[in-house]
Amino acid sequence: MTDAASAAPRPPHGQRDPGDAWVVAPTGERYWGRFGAAGLLAVDAERGVLLQHRVSWSHFGNTWGLPGGARHAGESAPDGALRESAEEAGVPAEAVKPRLLSILDVGVWTYGTLVADVTTPFEPVISDPESRELAWVPLEEVDAYPLHPGFAASWPRLRGLLTVRPTVVVDLANVVGSVPDGWWRDRAGAASRLLAELAGLAAGGVDAAGLGLGEDIWFPRFVAVVEGRARDVEGVGAVELVRADGSGDDAIVAVAERAVSAGERVSVVTADRELRARVEALGATALGPSWLRDRL
Repeated sequence: MTDAASAAPRPPHGQRDPGDAWVVAPTGERYWGRFGAAGLLAVDAERGVLLQHRVSWSHFGNTWGLPGGARHAGESAPDGALRESAEEAGVPAEAVKPRLLSILDVGVWTYGTLVADVTTPFEPVISDPESRELAWVPLEEVDAYPLHPGFAASWPRLRGLLTVRPTVVVDLANVVGSVPDGWWRDRAGAASRLLAELAGLAAGGVDAAGLGLGEDIWFPRFVAVVEGRARDVEGVGAVELVRADGSGDDAIVAVAERAVSAGERVSVVTADRELRARVEALGATALGPSWLRDRL
């Protein structure tokens, strides 16, 4: 019988990646993944979370946890989580939308849990030898399973975050106008450049402290409101574009009101004092353009 404390996950075929190795802490604990590890917590609104029943010969075998594994050299935690979940459970990367990244850092090793919402339903597929079973488990039933110790320790905190949905609404004209870079000569061009930067921020995530949230990195829903001569700009990436027919401020308030009513945690980026007061009265948080520009 294989010793679970020293067993290494077996690759399905071919040579191991350089990241497939143990990291040993000064106290003797072993952690799998020379460059750290990552896993995916896929959340389906109807079916619950996707869990993997680990084979007996794996580390903490016969327990239930997340599809995941060792990261490759230079690979980010989100990319590692998506790659590993595709390899182990057939999760299509395009079928999930990241919501937050939680990092466990023990000094010599890190584990990143990418929490992602299922946007297109899919059926998981056992595609390597590390899984006995894959299952969608309702949230209220997860605690009844024999969980991997690492996942068991993090699950109560992660579950508490599943109701948090941050949204950032950007007053695009106000943010564009916050820097005297000649934007008045080409407002549409300046708006397009800012939208491209917003798309990059949406993909890379926002630090938790900047949103007043716990954990490490969040991937909020970004909504950009455009008006006037910038109304005809093209959308970019995952940023939602709202074209104001009349007052841009009124459109921003309407977006914020709908999001707050839906239970989302809303932040509005603008320097306009009157607009800030209006959105704060709705329960949203007002952030200045410098908050956004510091993160672009």
